[in-house]
Amino acid sequence: MTQVDYKKAYLSVPEQVELLQARGMLISDTDRASACLHRIGYYRLSGYAYPFRHNEIITNSDGTQSQKLSENFRPNTELSKVMELYVFDKRLRLLFLDAIERIEVGLRVEIALLLGQSGPFSYRDPITFNAYFSKPDVLTGETPHQKLITKLDTAFERSREEFAEHYKNKYKSDLPIWMSIELWDFGTLATILQGIRSADLDKLVVTYEVPRRNLLQSWAQSINFIRNVCAHHGRLWNRPLVQQPSPGKWGEIKGFEHLAADRHAQRRLYAVAAVLQYLMCYIHPTSTWGARLKVHLDSFPSSPHVSLRHMGFPENWSELPLWKRDEG
Repeated sequence: MTQVDYKKAYLSVPEQVELLQARGMLISDTDRASACLHRIGYYRLSGYAYPFRHNEIITNSDGTQSQKLSENFRPNTELSKVMELYVFDKRLRLLFLDAIERIEVGLRVEIALLLGQSGPFSYRDPITFNAYFSKPDVLTGETPHQKLITKLDTAFERSREEFAEHYKNKYKSDLPIWMSIELWDFGTLATILQGIRSADLDKLVVTYEVPRRNLLQSWAQSINFIRNVCAHHGRLWNRPLVQQPSPGKWGEIKGFEHLAADRHAQRRLYAVAAVLQYLMCYIHPTSTWGARLKVHLDSFPSSPHVSLRHMGFPENWSELPLWKRDEG
């Protein structure tokens, strides 16, 4: 693609409102629209308005036709609906973070119990992990295990948590694993799951009735991606997954049969929602997260231009066995 200079001019907020109107967006209250743009920003809002733009049919030089996304909006596109979608997405991020937090804490504890059997500081010994964790980077010469320890030590040094300050003052040793986990983020967790030895990982996946170890590793990578989107206040609802969680083979995971057969759902947020629901049933069996997700999705903006299918949710998703598990 040929690069060009950016030449779009600065627009004041009233001018931004006028531009939206010129492109066909219906705005009944310009003062309220200005307030929204001041609070959110035009560029951020445009990400939520994107699905409301219509496609133009263009004729190519060879006579063939193709579609091009227009800057103009589809008929009857209201700013109020775009704002409803924005608010819906904000609450969706909080809901996903709630499940991710519970799963993160639960997995960290299970890993600490598993690796701690070999000693409180076993995580600092590369022999605790697989061969991949001891393979030097071709550019830096640093192994994944060394990178991990550096990250954990830096987190400990910078931590102002009360337990960390107390430990620094009383002990000269490194943190034992059951304390160290309190400083792990989900990225650290996903990295450690990539490095755990196969025999140990097999013990871990049994806890969650996951049939293969690489499935749990795949799920952790995908959850971490979504966690980062949520933590940085990114648009979540229709975001394609950079890292897709493996749905397993058809019939391999109870309740995942529909996901294994739906490629669109596998590429969208629904796939991670399904993984969160599955893991929550083991990590927090009394959780009502699935039911709360249903309630929230019922509030999805009513518009012919956007739907839950943009998120990958099947039409009858709430009636599937996976989503009935927390009702009994």
